[in-house]
Amino acid sequence: MIYKEYGKTKKLVSAIGFGGMRFEKENGRYNIDKCVELLAEANKLGINYFDTAPGYNDDQGEYIFGEAFKNMTKEFYVSTKSIAKSGLELRKDLERSLRRMNVDKINFFHIWCVLNMDDYKSRIVKNGAYEAALKAKEEGLIEHIVISTHCHGDEIASIIEDNLFDGITIGYNILNFPYRKNGLKAAYESGWGVATMNPLDGGIIPLNANYFEFIKSDNDKSVVETALRFNLSHKEITTVLVGFSNLEQLYENVRYCNEIRTIDESRLQAIEKKLSKTLNELCTGCRYCEKCPQGVEIPKLMIAYNQKMLKGLEQGLVCLRLDWGLSTENASLCTGCGVCENKCTQHLPIIERLKDIQNWVNN
Repeated sequence: MIYKEYGKTKKLVSAIGFGGMRFEKENGRYNIDKCVELLAEANKLGINYFDTAPGYNDDQGEYIFGEAFKNMTKEFYVSTKSIAKSGLELRKDLERSLRRMNVDKINFFHIWCVLNMDDYKSRIVKNGAYEAALKAKEEGLIEHIVISTHCHGDEIASIIEDNLFDGITIGYNILNFPYRKNGLKAAYESGWGVATMNPLDGGIIPLNANYFEFIKSDNDKSVVETALRFNLSHKEITTVLVGFSNLEQLYENVRYCNEIRTIDESRLQAIEKKLSKTLNELCTGCRYCEKCPQGVEIPKLMIAYNQKMLKGLEQGLVCLRLDWGLSTENASLCTGCGVCENKCTQHLPIIERLKDIQNWVNN
């Protein structure tokens, strides 16, 4: 296993982290013993960053992690989260997580699921979530306060300028990297640790392997391997969170850590150009269409539309509501002025897609 220093914390973290929301069910229930076995085996193989959250796996995730932590043989770090805005609610979340996982402190505690700058600002007000986390850190209950966000790159860069956190978790992969690469660069240059979630775009890449065959590198056996190596190769990324469901997946993904090929800026630019050329029906997240005169969140709505195209209406709605915190009503603000389509380098039928999104809830 390869280890990288998490920002300025002096902690060496495994290049692959365990993302704890992909445990498999058996007959509609989680087999706790098998889940614990999977976590323990990951630790034996050298994974030391374990990420979970309230609500994961029908709200059983933290309990499962807690059982596994009891018998882990190697050093490990605990990562969990709170979506609360108020200080009182965050404190409740923190104390519940400590009890569930049977630990004295959380190594990496996330201000979780920050969707935009207004959301971010609501977490750092007086008596807000950040203030409560800071107090808990002073008490020794939190070791490092970090943030998890779905903001785009420029917004992430603005958050980093405040320098309130030790690290950040962002969704970043070979398909969406143009949307967040500025934020990734800013985090690295500011000395923050970086964990990336959704390296396989929430399963879209392996489930549509033929569609994404173009991303596969010559030396890789599959598009999954290429996608994971893409994240692993970034010097800016400390750990890549992978959601494991079984031992086979665990062994396969750990193998990718045996050799991390570096990637330079020219290679990134080549991939970005290839994405724009090949995915002529999927939005690449370039964001040229943002700043709609009517306030339509066009880049975010188009990413949700990607999900609908690839995985169906339900996943499009999940992306819209959970990833971006939007409703179909935002699309209804469109007046059809055409400014966005004139800016779109892919010449996508944005107005048509916005009309489609307005009707999602009625289908």
